[in-house]
Amino acid sequence: MKAVRIGEAGGIDALEMVNLPDPGRPGFGEIRVRIHASSLNYHDYGVVRSHAPAFSRRIPLSDGAGEVEAVGKGVTEFAVGDAVVSTFFPFWSDGGPRVGDFATVPGDGVDGYAREIVLRPATWFTHSPQGYSHIEAATLTTAGVTAWRALAGDGRLKAGDRVLVLGTGGVSIFALQIAKIMGATVIATSSSDEKLERIRELGADCMINYRTVPDWGSKVLDLTDGEGVDHVIEVGGGGTLNQSVRAIKVGGHISLIGVLTGVSGEINTAAILARQAVVQGLIVGSRRQQQDFVRAIEATGLKPVIDRTFTLDQLPQAFRYQESEAHFGKIGIVI
Repeated sequence: MKAVRIGEAGGIDALEMVNLPDPGRPGFGEIRVRIHASSLNYHDYGVVRSHAPAFSRRIPLSDGAGEVEAVGKGVTEFAVGDAVVSTFFPFWSDGGPRVGDFATVPGDGVDGYAREIVLRPATWFTHSPQGYSHIEAATLTTAGVTAWRALAGDGRLKAGDRVLVLGTGGVSIFALQIAKIMGATVIATSSSDEKLERIRELGADCMINYRTVPDWGSKVLDLTDGEGVDHVIEVGGGGTLNQSVRAIKVGGHISLIGVLTGVSGEINTAAILARQAVVQGLIVGSRRQQQDFVRAIEATGLKPVIDRTFTLDQLPQAFRYQESEAHFGKIGIVI
């Protein structure tokens, strides 16, 4: 079977297409899945470009969607022909957070889904949403579940809430869509007026260009009559958190998800205290939360926004496109 691995030197240019032995028949509790699609996340980009020896010869990509080709003994949840999508934390099935590292995450601590066939325990997958293509389902594992957990889970979003989303990457676009479906008002930021117009078409109520309005936290206050928003989808990290704190309402909820602007920075802790805000770090979610999101998709008809698709042998070009930050929503990989 075909697969892409990270070469010994590491980096995007070291990605190599290889032929690996067929993994064979599933054992007890396992399923054999023909992977048809994946999608790129910032986490995948970080792994591939890291040059860390631990990732040498690793098969990247955390997201995988495809079709069950065979089931092992003891498997009752899936049948041959079922469309399935992988989970980010294979051993976090339900309940509160219980994983604090990436040791078991496909494409990081273990081999991921940049390959044609996998044998995995059945619990490493869920059913894909009915009516979804494989490429659409492959957007859910990381970005979709993260946005769902942030708003519907930890944030306890309700109709009438105000939500601030930063940028136009996969998590932010999913958060915008989820918020609008659930009856919230959405304020969105971007450095591109063209992308802001696309955000408007997706239903955003207010848009802010953070390059022309660098104090966008104060602008959010102006747009909310000085009250602030109930939720912030904070994907920037050290470089944007202080502005997010300025934008949050007293008692609001900030989902600290990404580090696009840095892993550290000077944080105005006095402002956090004054706003009495909940700043919650989160990394994706559990299998149960993914199943909940799949049910919500089937009930609402939500569809992911996919910017472009690449084939498996074009994976280096796909990462370069991601690196350019030109994309809007998700970048799909057809396998």
